[in-house]
Amino acid sequence: MHLSPLAQRLLDLINGTANDPTYWPDVSQLSTGLGASVRAGDGGSISEQYVVDGQRLAVAARELVGFLMPDGKRPYEPFSVLVAAGLAGMGAEVSARLTEERGPIAVAEMEVLLGWDVERRALVAEAMRERSDHAAPLPGVIEWLSGQPGYLDFARTALEAAEARVAAIHAGEIPYRAEKAFEDGEKAILGRAVRLALFRDEPWLPELLDRLLRGIAVAPTQAKTLPSQGLLFEIARAVQAYPTPEAISALRAARQATRHAGVPKQLDRMFKRIEAALANRLEVAFRIPDGRVRQAVGEHTAVISTDGKVELSWWHGDKKLKAVPAAVRREHPDEVKRLRELAKQTAQQQATLSRALEAGCAGETAPPYRQLEGHPVTDRLIWEFEVSPGVWRSELGLTVPDVPVRLWHPARASLEEVRAWREVVQGKELRQPYKQAFREVYLLTPAEEETRDHSRRFSDHLLRYGQAKALLTDRGWTGMTLGHWDWSGGSAECTAAKKLPGGLTVTWDFHLDEGSAERDNVGPVSICVSGDIRFLAGISPVPLAEIPPLVLSEALRDADLAVGVTSTGLDPNGHGDYWQSYSFGDLAESAQVRRDALSRLIGRTAIADRCTMTDRFLVVRGDLRTYKIHLGSANILMEPNDAYLCIVSARDPHAGLFLPFEEDGRLALILSKAFLLANDTAITDPSITRQIRA
Repeated sequence: MHLSPLAQRLLDLINGTANDPTYWPDVSQLSTGLGASVRAGDGGSISEQYVVDGQRLAVAARELVGFLMPDGKRPYEPFSVLVAAGLAGMGAEVSARLTEERGPIAVAEMEVLLGWDVERRALVAEAMRERSDHAAPLPGVIEWLSGQPGYLDFARTALEAAEARVAAIHAGEIPYRAEKAFEDGEKAILGRAVRLALFRDEPWLPELLDRLLRGIAVAPTQAKTLPSQGLLFEIARAVQAYPTPEAISALRAARQATRHAGVPKQLDRMFKRIEAALANRLEVAFRIPDGRVRQAVGEHTAVISTDGKVELSWWHGDKKLKAVPAAVRREHPDEVKRLRELAKQTAQQQATLSRALEAGCAGETAPPYRQLEGHPVTDRLIWEFEVSPGVWRSELGLTVPDVPVRLWHPARASLEEVRAWREVVQGKELRQPYKQAFREVYLLTPAEEETRDHSRRFSDHLLRYGQAKALLTDRGWTGMTLGHWDWSGGSAECTAAKKLPGGLTVTWDFHLDEGSAERDNVGPVSICVSGDIRFLAGISPVPLAEIPPLVLSEALRDADLAVGVTSTGLDPNGHGDYWQSYSFGDLAESAQVRRDALSRLIGRTAIADRCTMTDRFLVVRGDLRTYKIHLGSANILMEPNDAYLCIVSARDPHAGLFLPFEEDGRLALILSKAFLLANDTAITDPSITRQIRA
């Protein structure tokens, strides 16, 4: 069937193939493409509106309905059909036809949409159309749907109907067919319904979603199939988009219940992304349970503790045992397995909570920290309470009720207060969930005042590309993609970006050096070069002096962490000008904080009388030589001639010594090397002794 030119134009606009959706969701392509532009004034404001002449389009719309709903065939593009039906005045006929040919969940959604005007239908058709691989989905679709009449009520009704259908399958009222519980269209509809409920954090969703997920994860028989693997993964994708602790728990319960061998593996991969997304959804993240468990297993007790590192321990009365009791292993193997899995989940939850706490410390407004009251993690954090307007008082623990509260940050504190809190954390041996008391602060430098709108503080570093990309991605940066496939087309350059509070974006440039292709043999990129850091409001550069100090500090901290963990200057077997300058050069802020921590720790060790601290080095006096351990790279020079000493790793003789933080492993490494070299006559490794005695 060939359409008339007007009907074809109408189809192209409804399907979104005519123009870019520039104005969505304010106005549809249908209106901008076929409507008449009018100027509407309201008081002092004037806006442009579009009016579609329905009478002029009615004939073409009826033609289009016939094209989209051919006799004897199931209609395709149902949203487009509803738009055309509205223009043609054929709502009743189309409704009757779709009711006969589509399932009850799809029909219920259709009835909601038929109650909307043509413009709303056109907007939803534009939003729901299949997009090309290179086109990003329209932003804000779920948020937009949440404000449309009747759709939230439909979402709940649809999910209740889905749960009732699954319950009927398990009760034997509906014959079981693997993967046939829901049609593809229904899976998409239910996915939208879950996304909407999660976005709004609806209180009715957790119990309903838990029942639905458990039902679709396992067959009513002993088969290893599922009623709907497709819906299970569609819901998992919805949870990734709008995670809540309760939805994640429901997904984990479904993962435990399923008998299908491949489903848990796929869900485990998705959980990594879901947990990361939850850490950034601060309005719900602090509902994560504290994870503590105390459970009798036979004559013994299993305890999962979350004070510091998550640990599963076994007790007999008041005595802590070194391992799982033999009787428990023999008589309760399934319970041991379940508790070990629960301990792993708890560790992941606590890691997510730590990331959420860290993400919230630099925000414009404080997240709902009061949700954490009673959680043991609060006792290891420093909080600030607004005890009177504009007056904040810092306390250890969430101890002051009924006043505004925020996490303490050293950027808002005096040097004396920072030193005092570091003494408290060190003295009480508090394992903070993230680096708080010893957190770095990055103030604007004279060089940055000179460059005004960009920072070169972390430029020209040679970084291990894969490791740097993974670290920055984990911290919310996007766009870091480099390769050798098209240098002339820009594959050797990229700009990583991260969204910041206050509508700001920070960007960081990277590129490949001239020797990269030869070094990598045109394979995967091994090393990249860091460039300038900029801050943007929209697409406009913002002077560094206008960035809120705390926001600036946290953004630069990401860069320092990336350099401090992935720089090739850390390689103990390195060489070259960059390696020399990084290995033994000036200290970045992270290394300066490490210096402060070491100065507090060394005095408590058995090697205190053999150690002194300089501006860049921990100097260790051995019996054979004196050694200078760089506080940034942990690389070593030997006096009197500054000969380089290569030690790839060292033993851990400082075990039991409390370390106030250990974000990158460098603090422990420096201490290990210090203990080793202080007793250099006891070193037996010939690869080390040869260098010392040379």
